[in-house]
Amino acid sequence: MPEVRADACGFILASNYNSRPLPAEALVRGDKIALIRKRQTIEDLIRDEVDPIW
Repeated sequence: MPEVRADACGFILASNYNSRPLPAEALVRGDKIALIRKRQTIEDLIRDEVDPIW
């Protein structure tokens, strides 16, 4: 198995700046990997936006 590097503050520093979806987040324990947060989609990103009726 290849060596995996992890950053303890990786996701906490993620943002939607410039309308970028947030990345997926995985938890690694020994040789086990689990997805703990799905990647954000564009639909997720704009779901709560409202167009003004002008």
